Amino acid sequence: MPHPIRIGVGGWTFDPWRGPFFPAGLRQADELRFASRALTAIEVNGTFYRTQTPATFRNWARQTPDGFVFTLKAPRYVTTRRELSGTAASVERFIASGLAELGPKLGPINWQFPPTKTFDCADVAGFLDLLPDSLNGLPLRHAIEARHESFLAPAFAALLADRGVAAVLGADGPYPEIDAATAPFAYLRLMGTKDGEALGYSKPALDRWATRLRKIARDRDVFAFVISGHKAANPAAAQALIQRLA
Repeated sequence: MPHPIRIGVGGWTFDPWRGPFFPAGLRQADELRFASRALTAIEVNGTFYRTQTPATFRNWARQTPDGFVFTLKAPRYVTTRRELSGTAASVERFIASGLAELGPKLGPINWQFPPTKTFDCADVAGFLDLLPDSLNGLPLRHAIEARHESFLAPAFAALLADRGVAAVLGADGPYPEIDAATAPFAYLRLMGTKDGEALGYSKPALDRWATRLRKIARDRDVFAFVISGHKAANPAAAQALIQRLA
């Protein structure tokens, strides 16, 4: 039985999406409601820049349908620190900020390292030990987005596999592609949409990605987000993938 494949974009507030994606005249207050019915997941970028409140998470959950999932980018005040293993208090503060209000709509947390962060086995191991497995009975899933080539080291994948943490696959972009099955789920960020392509990607490229996602879903849940690139076309690319995988 194939595992679920959830596909989305980063966030839902972006002026160029009003018209091509969001219907003309749709209130900004209704954009999350619309997006969560056109897509099956959203990666929240706002949690990277500022602390959200429990009421905010509760409101997001209330506006979205059953089965929809939010993945959250962990705050930069954690992931940009020189010594990640020393961030226990910051990790705890983020986890306790209201994430549990999302309930079953809480997807993986993406801990995105800056491109300048290089692989330090002891530091990364210490950081992974800080990531809790659950919150008030709600299972937590973690993914590490490493963007320096030093993380291609087999030792990095081994650390993740030992703890069931996913390696984010950043594809079609400027960063090394770390393609390692280290967790019961896969987390992909597709960054190759281009201006001039109505669907962001060419139809053959979308077909190839759909085939690849199906293959991954044979043994893992899949979370895939069309991110960066030609951002105006990202919802179209995500919807085209959803249609191919229906």
